[in-house]
Amino acid sequence: MKARRSCRAFLSEIPEHRLIAAVCEAGTWAPTGHGKQSPIILAVTNRALRDRLSKMNARIWNNLKQARGEKLAPETFDPFYGAPVVLVVLADRKVPTYLYDGCSVITNLANAAAAVGLASCWIHRAKEEFDSPEGKQILKELGIEGDYEGIDHLVLGYPAKDIPTPLPRKADYIHWIE
Repeated sequence: MKARRSCRAFLSEIPEHRLIAAVCEAGTWAPTGHGKQSPIILAVTNRALRDRLSKMNARIWNNLKQARGEKLAPETFDPFYGAPVVLVVLADRKVPTYLYDGCSVITNLANAAAAVGLASCWIHRAKEEFDSPEGKQILKELGIEGDYEGIDHLVLGYPAKDIPTPLPRKADYIHWIE
C-alpha cells in the first residue's frame, strides 16, 4: 500500500486477463455496510466502450471547468490517461451505505492493482456519466438492470513512465485519543 501511487500515463497494452480478474476479485472482498455488497464492477477492456466512456467523462469535466470559469481541457484530452482498462464501480442506491461501499471497492481495486504490478488511477465523474441518458443507455445495452449510481472509475494498465515517489505523510495525520 505504501508504494501505490496514481499513474497518469499508460501504455496501450491490455494487461493479462488473469491480472485484471485478480484486481476485480479483490474489489469483491471490500467491506460493505451490513454485508449487502451493493456495488458492481464493470471491467471494460472493449476499446470502443472505453473510448465512449472517456469522451463522456471529458465532456463532464469540461462542463464542470466551464461552470467554475476555468480553462477547458483540449478536445483530445483523455481523462483516463491512455489506460486500456476501465473498472467502473456502480452501487445500488437502495442500500443506505452504497456510496461508502463503492469507495471501499475502489480502494481495494487500487491496492490490488499495485500488488499485481499494475498501475492505476482513481477517476471521478462516474455519477454524472451514469445519471445521463447516454450512461443509462450504456447500462441498458449491457443488460444491467437496477437503480445504480456511478461511484467512480479505476483505470488500469502498465505505466508509460516511472510512478511518482510517495509524499511524506503529514505530521498530524493520526491523533491518538487514549
